[in-house]
Amino acid sequence: MTIRHRITLLVVLMFVALSAIGGYAVYQTRAGAAEVRKVTEGVVPSALASADLVSQVKDVQLATMTLVYSPDGNMVAQAQEELKAKKLALQQALALQGRDAASHAQVGLVSQANDSLENYFSAIADTAKMKAEGKAELAQAYLFANVAQYRDELEGIVETLRVEKNREKDDAISALNQTLATTATAIAIVTGIAVLLLTTIGSLLYRQITRPLSSMQAMMSEIASSQDFTRRVPVGRMDEVGHSIVAFNGMIEKIQQNSALLKQKTADIQAMLQNMQQGILTVVEGATVHAEYSAHLEAIFETNEIAGRELMDLVFTNTDLGVDARSQVDAAINACLGEDSINFEFNQHLLVRETAKRMADGRVKILDLSWSAITDETDIIVRLMLCVRDVTELRQLAAETSEQKRQLEMIGEILAVNQEKFHQFIESSAGFVSENERIIREHRQANGAAIAELFRNMHTIKGNARTYSLQYLTDVVHETEQSYDALRRDDAAQEWDQEGLAQELARVRDVIERYAHINEVSLGRKGPGRGSNAERYLTVDIEHIQASLRQLEAVNLGNPADLIAMRDAMHQTLRLLGTESIGEVLAGVLDSLPSLAKELGKDAPVVRIRNNDHRLRSQASGALKNVFMHLLRNSVDHGLETPDVRTSQGKASSGTIEIEMSVDTDTLQITLSDDGRGLALGHIRNIAVERGWIGADETPSDEAIADLIFRPGFSTAEKVTEVSGRGVGMDAVRDFLKRENGSIELRFTDSRTGAPFRQFQTVVSLPDSILVRSALSRAHHESDAVTA
Repeated sequence: MTIRHRITLLVVLMFVALSAIGGYAVYQTRAGAAEVRKVTEGVVPSALASADLVSQVKDVQLATMTLVYSPDGNMVAQAQEELKAKKLALQQALALQGRDAASHAQVGLVSQANDSLENYFSAIADTAKMKAEGKAELAQAYLFANVAQYRDELEGIVETLRVEKNREKDDAISALNQTLATTATAIAIVTGIAVLLLTTIGSLLYRQITRPLSSMQAMMSEIASSQDFTRRVPVGRMDEVGHSIVAFNGMIEKIQQNSALLKQKTADIQAMLQNMQQGILTVVEGATVHAEYSAHLEAIFETNEIAGRELMDLVFTNTDLGVDARSQVDAAINACLGEDSINFEFNQHLLVRETAKRMADGRVKILDLSWSAITDETDIIVRLMLCVRDVTELRQLAAETSEQKRQLEMIGEILAVNQEKFHQFIESSAGFVSENERIIREHRQANGAAIAELFRNMHTIKGNARTYSLQYLTDVVHETEQSYDALRRDDAAQEWDQEGLAQELARVRDVIERYAHINEVSLGRKGPGRGSNAERYLTVDIEHIQASLRQLEAVNLGNPADLIAMRDAMHQTLRLLGTESIGEVLAGVLDSLPSLAKELGKDAPVVRIRNNDHRLRSQASGALKNVFMHLLRNSVDHGLETPDVRTSQGKASSGTIEIEMSVDTDTLQITLSDDGRGLALGHIRNIAVERGWIGADETPSDEAIADLIFRPGFSTAEKVTEVSGRGVGMDAVRDFLKRENGSIELRFTDSRTGAPFRQFQTVVSLPDSILVRSALSRAHHESDAVTA
């Protein structure tokens, strides 16, 4: 019997003797192989997929942050598409996990993960909506609040699922090891029985099956326990065991790759947070700064001592906030933390939005502060999030831009005014300022007459500035006028601060000088222009010249009467040089009436002027402008009614103002009237009784009541505006006219004695020395000027 036959016989005998055991061994072997396939093709891939879920959730977080912080609309759209794909991938992965679930716990976790996934993406959708609506800061706050909450919840569920899968994997590997051990034992028994006959075959079987399985078992167990995914199980041959080892090695390699990818993505998220050019911190219980904050905060506050520091000390020390304001901020923060979110709505107006902070080297930073509340699921505020931006350069640029804009606006205002008129306005305003400086310098304590004079002068400057639409000067003068108004009120607790009044007046002078500087230097309009030099440049009506030329051409040199007539005509023409019509004198005031009427809700008035062949010497124009600036504005404000009132009374919606010049016994009279409701005598009398000027049982004449409007501080306006209501106007007019040796009176034009309203004329009288009468026919030169 050859060795071959013996081996064959041994094999046959072994087969016969161990048929039962061999069958059992085969069964165990197959069971072991099945367990190996179950582990390598079922449990292990499922555990790998569960680990991949964590990475997928991190991917969603990255895409969400890209969506919120990206300034580019294309990147936002790309992030939204990426989020849709990642949601689908997560849903599919969870479906696979549900299908491969090996226990009720895993089924429950998959169900919770699906619910959390829907909540997570719903919160992301809300954040994307805020971003699309331009609420970037709110979207960022929502990202760190609700979206982060659902992300953490989903990550916790997925992490739990991964642990469960790993536990299942470990249990499966343990079961596999047990099965393999059982199989090895069975084979060892068969080998032991056949060792005497088939030592070589047993040895071969041992080398081919038992040892590789044992080695694989040992290395798998060691890798699983050490979590060293850089190691691999060596592959000796490509049989069932070899394929199992290859599958196991592939699983380990994927785990290693996913772990590295997860670390990288976590690092990317951290780097993104730390490199944002915006300071972000959260305030926790005790009003202290949480340990997690953006690195840019250290650059803003120039310190790395931030974590755990009191917020009030970090942000508001060495700022421009007063003690009271800081205490309000501190109280508001403590009133919000740990309380219902409605407390934030009630107190957020106390949380400062901007402050100036002085740094250690003396530099001042302007900090923009944006506050948000972070709440839990019960709507309780657990943290306050504060976003800090250094906007110092932005504010400086804004200030420079504002200054340039103001300069351009002032240039536009100046160019809209005739050079000569602007020069006269500057000189007049400077004169009023100098007079106020003198009054302030001469009085060490409050004086009623002095205060009234200060107020009248400043009110006149403001009225003239409004006439020429010099808005910046109007605003500054208005503030000074308010200070004088407070001083002259009987019930005002104001003290006479000579230095403060001088400084306030200096600001007005600075603005006037700034206008003058722009006019002369920037615009090159130095001085009053040609119109002011009557000796060199004269403006004469061309009709006068043409009439004189016709008379010169037609004169008979041999006729003395013609020569006398020619002399008289030339004399009259020369007398008109350096004169202006009343319309020309009041042109600036008349031009401002439409805008004034619009401001009062009225239609622009129609102004009719009757010169009656009279012209005014130019030197009188300044005083007349100041006088009629008040008279015309009072007529539009107090005299003319609103369009609806006028139309209800059968009048035209726009009122009419008439100005007429005449001469009476060597006195120039300029009469002003309008077709409004008339003088409110009843209202004037009531005011006089309230102020104790007349007794309640007294019955003064209408003329005496009318004269009360010339008292300082008198006003019939129901409320104070920039146009009226400050009790200045007619007293200023009377004062101006006294300086020019003139007067003013009210003359009733109806017979309704004792009526609450009476029609009247305002008659301004001046010496006729300022008057020049034309020799041309009245019908030819009588003018009807209309302003609308």
